[in-house]
Amino acid sequence: MSTSSSTVHRGPAAAAERVLAPDLARGFMLLLIALANSVIYMHGFDAAVRSHPLDGTVVDRAVNLVLILLVDHRAYPMFAFLFGYGIVQMLGRQQRAGTAAAEAFRLLRRRNLWILVFGAFHGLLLFSGDILGAYGLCGLLIGWLFIRCHDRVLVQLAGVFFAVTAAFYALNALAATLLEYMDGAGVAEETAGVSGLPSLGIEEPLGALLARLWEWPVGTIGSVLMGVLTPMLLGVLAARHRVLEEPERHGRTLWRTVVIGAPVSLLGGLPLALAGAGAFPVSLSQEMWLTTLHTLSGLGGGLAFAALFGIIGGRLRGRPGLVGTALAATGRRSLTCYLAQSLVFVPLLAAWGLGLGGRLDSAAMAALAVGVWALTVVASVLMERADLRGPAEALLRGRVYRD
Repeated sequence: MSTSSSTVHRGPAAAAERVLAPDLARGFMLLLIALANSVIYMHGFDAAVRSHPLDGTVVDRAVNLVLILLVDHRAYPMFAFLFGYGIVQMLGRQQRAGTAAAEAFRLLRRRNLWILVFGAFHGLLLFSGDILGAYGLCGLLIGWLFIRCHDRVLVQLAGVFFAVTAAFYALNALAATLLEYMDGAGVAEETAGVSGLPSLGIEEPLGALLARLWEWPVGTIGSVLMGVLTPMLLGVLAARHRVLEEPERHGRTLWRTVVIGAPVSLLGGLPLALAGAGAFPVSLSQEMWLTTLHTLSGLGGGLAFAALFGIIGGRLRGRPGLVGTALAATGRRSLTCYLAQSLVFVPLLAAWGLGLGGRLDSAAMAALAVGVWALTVVASVLMERADLRGPAEALLRGRVYRD
């Protein structure tokens, strides 16, 4: 029985083929995502800055400072960069195996479509702050429109999408300023005590489900328009030049990214972080302007994190050690670990579950996030030793690579 060459393809990357740096970065990134997402579950507070309650202890406010400065809007640009990087890695593996170009792109479309489906189930059933839907949608757009673009065009497109993001946040801040001018403190008072996602503060399961039915699609489209494409396109560009696979060749680029990106991120995030720590009061419009600066500078932080792990991965190659091995094992199962976080967080923290999101303070919530991430690391190490893929990875790859 013969098989058409147009439908012949190779399977997913074997463990020995995987590059250490992206897996290290993904493993660490999941800690940042757990910390960032845990804040969204908090509800019932008197006042907050970007969902970080202001009515806690000194320790709670210190936690707010650290999370806003180092985590919020820094983890997801890093995630998007690595996702874009993975798109090129997948196509490269197929091309090196002799897969026809049409078949390789068909696999890419199928993979991103299934990631979008995973995101829909995750967002509608559990956590409407899901990012998989936006990444799957962006992956489809990149495979359809941008993957063949010249390097210079990719840089220009990344700049255009960054400008769109900047304009969106600036217009939101301007609208808040005008509303505040016309309505006084009314707008700010209406937002007090509300979770970052209203569905998480609803006690009735059906009501929460109905809220997620609009939260997830609106959030998914908003994420596509508000910054995901810029780091993802930069990830595509970096992967073309094998920046993370060959850090010794790109050391200057990696270090330059860290040296420039980290200060930009810290300086841009510091005003909002200080406000979140209660150092000075801010109105809603002032918070929105600080959020604009914080979000835009977060791209530098996300890229700096990715570059730093490229440097670390190059130095640990062949001898990752206990911590590196554990992080890499977690990174290889990033989809499973990401979904597992919601499987733990939602029943514990959502108002329609145990409702702990309305009772835990910032420090306790951060400790819970670290604990949940640590459990996924332990589970990943055990699966690595048993030579098992993560359940979500196995399901996704079964759908993508089926004949």
